[in-house]
Amino acid sequence: SEADDAVQEGWLRLSRADTSDVSNMSGWLTTVVARVCLDHLRSRESRREESLEVHAPESFASGDGANDPQRELELADSMSLALLVVLETLAPAERVAFVLHDMFDLPFDQIAPIVGRTPATARQLASRARRRVQGADATASASGDYAGQREIVDAFLAASRNGEFDALLALLDPDVVLRGGATVSATGADAVAKTFSGRAKAARPALIDGVLGAVWAPDGVPRVVFAFTTQNGQITSIDLIGDAERLAALDLVILRR
Repeated sequence: SEADDAVQEGWLRLSRADTSDVSNMSGWLTTVVARVCLDHLRSRESRREESLEVHAPESFASGDGANDPQRELELADSMSLALLVVLETLAPAERVAFVLHDMFDLPFDQIAPIVGRTPATARQLASRARRRVQGADATASASGDYAGQREIVDAFLAASRNGEFDALLALLDPDVVLRGGATVSATGADAVAKTFSGRAKAARPALIDGVLGAVWAPDGVPRVVFAFTTQNGQITSIDLIGDAERLAALDLVILRR
């Protein structure tokens, strides 16, 4: 719906503007709609109205591929759920630079004035965003779909907070391992469930280097990261990371509950 609003705003601006001197109408419209989108993203960020709900796109069309079913199918297949989630975590300028260059083939000298940066900086924005998106896609391919991973993490945190021992046992592999740094703290579902039952009350789901996990971040400052490994719908290992240097090196994004 927000994308539809941006396109409508672009149409209204077109209807009100004198475009007699515009030689590249496609480029003009791309610039206008991109700026509307950028303004909206920045406004959302300032209001702290972050939405990380994932909706699979019905179709994607751009440029000369518009109304081409095969092109739409290829684009839809390339936009995994993990990619959509990571797009939501990018800074507005990163997101716009990445989408305009990698999905619409717009050169950086045209992207630069849209995001208010130099072409070199726009290239860096897109490159940084691309690394995070590619990391998310690689993770999705290796460890399963985002929705399934998120369901496991949410269920674990809820069972832990509420002290639901049996629910924790159901989520844990019988041979699950809990590590604190390089030390094994507990092994087996019963021992690990006892460790977490009634705890993790302040923990929140998070993307950790593009992988779903959790973080304990009182006052918004990450103190401990919970890195999960899952297989066949159960958690096979949990790594607790609390070392300040290791935490600082992680690409960490706290998600909404």
